[in-house]
Amino acid sequence: MRLTIQQLMNVAARSTRRLTVVQLIPALQSGGAERSALEVARALVEAGHRSVVISAGGRLVPQLEAEGSEHVTLDIGAKSLRTLAKLGPLRRLLRELRPDIVHARSRLPAWLGWWALRGTSPVPHFVTSVHGLNSPGRYSSILLRGERVIAVSQTLRDYVLSHYPWLDPARIRVIPRGIDPAAFPYGHRPDEAWQRAFFAEYPQLAGAPLLTLPGRGTRLKGHHDAIELVAELKRRGIETRLLLLGVVEPGREDYLRELRALVKARGLESQVALTGPRPDVRDIYAVSALVLQLSNKPESFGRTVIEALSLCRPVLGYAHGGVGELLAELYPAGRVPPGDREKLVERAAELLRVAPPIPMLQNYRLADMQQATLALYEELAAA
Repeated sequence: MRLTIQQLMNVAARSTRRLTVVQLIPALQSGGAERSALEVARALVEAGHRSVVISAGGRLVPQLEAEGSEHVTLDIGAKSLRTLAKLGPLRRLLRELRPDIVHARSRLPAWLGWWALRGTSPVPHFVTSVHGLNSPGRYSSILLRGERVIAVSQTLRDYVLSHYPWLDPARIRVIPRGIDPAAFPYGHRPDEAWQRAFFAEYPQLAGAPLLTLPGRGTRLKGHHDAIELVAELKRRGIETRLLLLGVVEPGREDYLRELRALVKARGLESQVALTGPRPDVRDIYAVSALVLQLSNKPESFGRTVIEALSLCRPVLGYAHGGVGELLAELYPAGRVPPGDREKLVERAAELLRVAPPIPMLQNYRLADMQQATLALYEELAAA
């Protein structure tokens, strides 16, 4: 049974127990784990609980606080020996806050939280989330020490069980990330004013079907494959445009020069645009003929897959990891064997010609993720 946030609030109102939940995360800058922390924090507040996030801070803090949560600035995620000096302050914080639940979403904060809890009384329940396919070993194993371990996909659950045979499967809960269908409404089309402004800003993207690859500036995301895809489609007489959305980031200048050199070498300077993160991704997806997911390594999930499909936009991606799991369930026509560039071109041409219909999304909704996470907290608190 799926509960709305209003129903969660009603449940909380009937309860005599107001929980205090502390989430530990390196920073609140960007990323899937950070977004999930905000979404759970919002649900906690709306359900009448106290929500606290401890991190080094970042651009998402004002939103977190505006939505009713508390933020405590403490750098518990920097990969440095100096971070160990934060153990004492974190232990003091937890003693003051007296949380019912401590939820760690990253490895180093989880280690600090684990050690800090040894000095608190009563000891809060310890929950961990595995957001990525981390290299197996002792350092990563801390994320499997929670009383409950949240995996964001079945792929991730299978991965940790295969590498940590001592892990009791009963402690793992698969709680996929979710999106708000109201934020990505089925069949959405941006208004004419937005379209005029967007294509005026990026005139090279007008005049042909737009392919959009969202992802930060790292080789993991498959930007080279996307550029080669557009080049090969052009060689076959199929004109397209390509937007590498979110690739422009500080500190990635060498990588950006490499991508621009490849664009120039393939003669695509008038067909490709590179941008930083943008707030209008919904509208960009909505005007895209294809949304690409070409990570060259398996990823734990694939939020952009469900965002695009929620909008009724076709997704083309490599069928491995969480992306492959989602495509197999929601849009099999968009699956391509990982790294198979020839098949990628063929499938892109097919989808550009006639894309199979996309049904309205019935799962992977934000409220489902929030309800399942709060239910897990309440289950532990009642134990």
